[in-house]
Amino acid sequence: MLYWAAVFFVVALIAAVFGFGGLAAGAAGIAKILFFVFLVLFIVSLIMGRRPAV
Repeated sequence: MLYWAAVFFVVALIAAVFGFGGLAAGAAGIAKILFFVFLVLFIVSLIMGRRPAV
């Protein structure tokens, strides 16, 4: 998922360079959402991955 966030970020940068403001804003918004979803899933996996040793 972090890969897709990076892809949308690069698309946003390229679109901004070429002057496509609406497309750049949309891609940046998608990249931001994907990054935060990745961050939440990463933190949840860290917490759930720690099982007490028996």
